[in-house]
Amino acid sequence: MTGEDITTILGKGSNFDGKLTFEGTVRIDGRFSGEIRTDGTLILGESAEVEANIRAATVVVQGRVRGDVTASESLTIQAPARVQGNLTTPNLMIEKGSFFEGHCTMSEPAAAIEPST
Repeated sequence: MTGEDITTILGKGSNFDGKLTFEGTVRIDGRFSGEIRTDGTLILGESAEVEANIRAATVVVQGRVRGDVTASESLTIQAPARVQGNLTTPNLMIEKGSFFEGHCTMSEPAAAIEPST
């Protein structure tokens, strides 16, 4: 992912409380508290400190997160990330050197689930 792909950045040293909804890709490197909802991609950089419930298609965590994370496509936790909360996603990768405390629920991607007849 290049810098051109990122539509919004909440930079290091910034502090935001509230509800964030967006399209495309957002990168957070500052502090965020509240709720995040998107059909796009959320990247939490190494300096990010997030206390929120998150719903997104794709989530990449490199910083600190406290709250429940639901990723409809994939969730990646990269070192030196620290995640405390419950995870729900069909595709999960936790890199060596990162920390996760909570419960994880994995299911098939929504598109792969066939309706019962």
